[in-house]
Amino acid sequence: KAVDYSMRNPLSKMVAEMEPSGIRRFFDVASTMDNVISLGVGEPDFDTPWHIREEGIYSLEKGRTFYTSNAGLLPLRKEVCTYLKRRFALSYDSDEVIITVGGSEAIDIAFRTMLDPGDEVIVPEPSFVSYVPCITMAGGVPVRLALEEKDEFKLTKQKLLSAITDKTKMVVLPFPNNPTGALLTHEELQIVADVIKEHDLFVLSDEIYSELSYQGDHVSIAAIPGMKERSVVINGFSKSYAMTGWRLGYAVGPKEIIKQMIKVHQYLIMSAPTTSQYAAIEALRNGDEDVAKMRESYDERRRFLVKELREMGMPCFEPMGAFYVFPNISRFGMTSEEFAKTLLEKEHVAVVPGSAFGTCGEGFLRISYAYSIEDLKKALVKIQNFIDTIS
Repeated sequence: KAVDYSMRNPLSKMVAEMEPSGIRRFFDVASTMDNVISLGVGEPDFDTPWHIREEGIYSLEKGRTFYTSNAGLLPLRKEVCTYLKRRFALSYDSDEVIITVGGSEAIDIAFRTMLDPGDEVIVPEPSFVSYVPCITMAGGVPVRLALEEKDEFKLTKQKLLSAITDKTKMVVLPFPNNPTGALLTHEELQIVADVIKEHDLFVLSDEIYSELSYQGDHVSIAAIPGMKERSVVINGFSKSYAMTGWRLGYAVGPKEIIKQMIKVHQYLIMSAPTTSQYAAIEALRNGDEDVAKMRESYDERRRFLVKELREMGMPCFEPMGAFYVFPNISRFGMTSEEFAKTLLEKEHVAVVPGSAFGTCGEGFLRISYAYSIEDLKKALVKIQNFIDTIS
């Protein structure tokens, strides 16, 4: 009798059906090509400031290569509290802080901790690609909420109310926003907060770009009265301090939520990288001047890029946070994917299709200005060449 070597499907149906990241899928193609000018990856072009790197080196020289506590080094958690109070008027104690492997882990374990199967989470889009899959893997139900260019990609009261049901438990606040650069003012956050409180909801506020605000200091929804107990705030070191490869982030929130997040973190991770934690203490204590210099440079690039794109005939909402522009390309009669793919093939310039950030991003591109003015100028010449061939 013939032996049957067939096997059952080894894969989780949920994971197998999950779409891969639209950003990474596109840049896998770009990485195989030579002489590509990449304006796509959300990574600062600055080196981590030397005094921060020195602190990491010193920690290695001193043999500090042990596990830290699950929640993170106590001196770092205390420094996070000092920083948040100083910069954003947020008051937390060290037991309301967890240090994570990047902001991405903080997002993941927040959903795992707070969601029961069937709980709905409102996700305003266009936004960071990880929210929807993390919600799904936590057993929640993502409810995509399309934001519009006419509203400057802001979350409005009417939009929010339209998405709330009796199953809604959480709202993601992805501001300052990746990919649009939109943010919410104190007054606009107050309106959102009133709706959140009225409907007894919770907020995951992703504030990884909090230091990159170009219309005054960032405002956190957790600073609005009545919202601290309803909010988990995500932040980290990658964008503000040019520390992407150090893989370090954190979450702050109500003690009972953070305590349970630490439990999930214990089983998944154990503790965040020790060297990175020592470097992060130095970043928070003495990094304000570095952040200010980088922000000033990004602001110069932001204004330059918006002006140039508009002059090319690519309408562009003015971003007020993060380091991306989100120009409208609908007049060219190509999908975002087609435009970005053909631009890459013909001119070797890599940008991200807006559709990677939700279906409402169709008709737009994400272009990062975390690159030098020289690189931006070279890329713009090539983009203009491309537009000339398709117009």
